[in-house]
Amino acid sequence: MKLLETYQLGPFTLRNRVVMAPMTRNRLTAEGLAGALAAEYYHQRATMGLLISEAIAISADAIGYPMIPGIYNEAQVESWRGITDRVHDAGGLIFAQLWHSGRAGHSSAKDGGVMVAPSAIAIRGQQIFTKTGLKDFEVPRALTTAEIGAIIRDYQDAAERAMDAGFDGIELNAANGYLPNQFLADGVNTRDDEYGGGVENRCRFILEAMDAMVQVCGPGRVGIKLSPSTDRYDITESNPLALYGYLVGALNPLPLAYLHFMQPLSTVDAAYWPKDVISAFGGLTVHTVIANGGYNQQRAEQEVESGRAQLVSFGALALANPDLPARFAAGAPLNTPDASTFYGGNEHGYTDYPFWKK
Repeated sequence: MKLLETYQLGPFTLRNRVVMAPMTRNRLTAEGLAGALAAEYYHQRATMGLLISEAIAISADAIGYPMIPGIYNEAQVESWRGITDRVHDAGGLIFAQLWHSGRAGHSSAKDGGVMVAPSAIAIRGQQIFTKTGLKDFEVPRALTTAEIGAIIRDYQDAAERAMDAGFDGIELNAANGYLPNQFLADGVNTRDDEYGGGVENRCRFILEAMDAMVQVCGPGRVGIKLSPSTDRYDITESNPLALYGYLVGALNPLPLAYLHFMQPLSTVDAAYWPKDVISAFGGLTVHTVIANGGYNQQRAEQEVESGRAQLVSFGALALANPDLPARFAAGAPLNTPDASTFYGGNEHGYTDYPFWKK
C-alpha cells in the first residue's frame, strides 16, 4: 500500500504518506497557550507521517476567533515546546500552520482591535461566532503599505519562534478566506498599489511572506496551503486558473517543503472554478503535493498511486482515529467523527477517541 510507504520530504523521512490536516479545535486558553490536553492530542496522532498544527496566530492583531493559539510571545512558545517534545518523543514530525484572520473574524476576539484586510470590504451574508454569540462581520480597515510590510515581518518572526518552539517546519495558511487568500482574490482586493490590481501584484504578499519565512526556516521546512476552489468567507475571484497558475509557478524557485492543495468540499457556483484542483495545478509545481479534501483510504491510495500527489492529508478522520495509519494497514473499522465536539469543550471528542484493538 503506497499510502503507508515512507516518503522523503526535504530533510525528513516520513514514516508514511498520511498527513494530519490543520484543524481548528478551539481548546486552548484565552492567552493562546497550549496545555497538557493539547499535547496529548498531538502525541496520540504522531504515527501519521506528518502532523500540521491547528492555525496559530502570528500576532495579537491576527486573531479573529476566541480560544485560538498564538506564537507571538515567549509563554506561547514555551507551551508549544511541550507539544513538539511529545510528538518527537513518539517519533513524529510536526509543522506549525501560521495564520492571520484578516477580515474573517470579529474585533471582540482581540479586545476591540479593528479587523484589517487588503480593502475595506466586509464579508457579506454570513455571521461569525463570538464569545457573546453570532454577530455580523464588520467592515475591515484597509491596510496601509507600511502595515503590509509589518505583517510580513510578523510572519517571519512567528516562523522563527515556531522553530525555537521545536516545530520541524511551518505552513502558511493561504487558504479558506484568510488574509493571504484575501490578497489573492480580486473580489476582495481592490487595491491600486503594488499589492493589488493584476495577478502578479495580488500574489506579491504571499510570495514576500514565503521568502521571508524560508530565510529563517531554511530549505525544505516551509509549506503553503491553498484553496483555489473555495468561496468560503465570501471569497470571489474572476479567473482562478490564471491566478493560481501564476502563483504556483512563482513559488517554484523557492526551496519549499510542499504545496498543500485543498479540493472543493462544496459545490461552487462559478463554473470556471476548478472542480479537481490537483488536476488543474498539481502538475505545475516542482514541489511535493499534498492533496486534501474529503479523502477516504481508497481515494487517497489512488491519488498517491497515480503520482498526482505524494501525500494526502485527512481532517475529520485524523481527529476521530488517532491511530489512522494502523487502521488503514489492517483494514480496521474507523471511528465516526462527532461533529458536535469539533470546536471547543474538553477532552470529549478530542483525546477520548478509542484506539483500535486487534
